[in-house]
Amino acid sequence: MQFQLTEDEAQFANDVETFIKAELPPGYQGPQWEGGPEHQRVAKEFTDKLAKKGWLAPAWPVEYGGLGLSHWKQMLYKELISYHRAPLGQSGMGVSLVGPTLIVYGTEEQKKEHLGAILRNEEWWAQGFSEPNAGSDLASLQTRATLDGDEFVVNGTKIWTSGAQYASKLFLLARTDPDAPKHRGISFLLTDIKAPGITVQPLVDMTGGKPFNQVFFEEVRIPKQNLVGEYNRGWYVAATLLDFERSGVEWSASSRRLLRDAIDELRSWGEASALKKPDVKTKLANMAIECEVARWLAYRVTSMQAAGVIPNHEASISKLFGSELTQHLAQTLVEIHGPYGQLRNSSTRARLHGRPADSYLSTVPLTILAGSSEIQKGIIAGRGLGLPRQ
Repeated sequence: MQFQLTEDEAQFANDVETFIKAELPPGYQGPQWEGGPEHQRVAKEFTDKLAKKGWLAPAWPVEYGGLGLSHWKQMLYKELISYHRAPLGQSGMGVSLVGPTLIVYGTEEQKKEHLGAILRNEEWWAQGFSEPNAGSDLASLQTRATLDGDEFVVNGTKIWTSGAQYASKLFLLARTDPDAPKHRGISFLLTDIKAPGITVQPLVDMTGGKPFNQVFFEEVRIPKQNLVGEYNRGWYVAATLLDFERSGVEWSASSRRLLRDAIDELRSWGEASALKKPDVKTKLANMAIECEVARWLAYRVTSMQAAGVIPNHEASISKLFGSELTQHLAQTLVEIHGPYGQLRNSSTRARLHGRPADSYLSTVPLTILAGSSEIQKGIIAGRGLGLPRQ
């Protein structure tokens, strides 16, 4: 486990932070724009600037357009992006999920077609995994892909597809052998989201936003060369991708920023501050501890990657603790602010631009997406502790 940054890593982190502060628009309020047209515009402009610096995926190998930076620099970059609420739009899925998966499993043709486009911020991706009856139990998916000559014909429905209304591409899992065992007979496919037969229907969540979508496939034809990995072995490709998704440091980074903002705001109240109350101090101290624990769990994953070890249950531990941290913090801030903590940004009396209330609502799905807390506990028990399945 690496506990200190090298001089070079510290300088890189300083360079990234300086860039973010200089390039974010004045008055940017991140979460209030999340998923809306204004957010997407700002995200496109900001990620275009990152792309010009080669910073969209600084740790990718040089031969695929990256800078070949270390795992630690990649982690520091992601941490600072999250801490400053920098908007990445749909580029995030291409950079953190599709690209690394193609580097491991993709054909040379797939790498040439997609990796450069992702790095230039020309392709925005969405994930077609969950289905109405196959969420946490993803292996129960029923979307079918039948081979017809040199094409797959896909029929079915995906749901909770983040940002699909803005994406240009979609990666999905489909059942290609209905008679195989549950975790077999699944293939991993890539498609243009504008392909004939694909319909994207935005879903309104409890915050009033439309971050998710339901996606319908009706006789959608996907070229056979868009198969990633082996035919009928897509589950194992997806498992690798999910490890990339679960190992991030963004949980602790965004929580540390929100906690810092909340403490600064409470201090500004002077004698009227809730910080004068011992129970409030204790709650905030507990949250600061949880933020640091989440941070070091993520750092542990990075240390393993830097040592050439592939994290598995360690990534699940980080995801489980980090995503639940976001909910603990949101609930704590709403409690501390009392009735004011329930006000959204549209109210002139809202605290912290309405972030306590927004976080309270928006963090609900974080313990479900990318594998629910129950799924993570199962992985930790089985792969980490070696406990038998019941």
